[in-house]
Amino acid sequence: GTTITARASSPNDYVARFFAPQLGIPEDPVTGSAHCALGPYWGSQLGNKRNLTGFQASKRGGTVRVNILNEDRVELKGG
Repeated sequence: GTTITARASSPNDYVARFFAPQLGIPEDPVTGSAHCALGPYWGSQLGNKRNLTGFQASKRGGTVRVNILNEDRVELKGG
């Protein structure tokens, strides 16, 4: 699949969209696995921030709160 992301304005830290048409998913409404990678990426881009809020801007939309626990583990909340 393909993830598109950009920095956002408050209250969100970043926005994202996820597409996987080759797998029969034109656009996934809220993709937890994508936010597992996006949280650490945006955390490093935003000054090592460890608690972030992402918004998946699909038609349905969804807010995901990402807590970076350590180098290889994140916790997601929301949907």
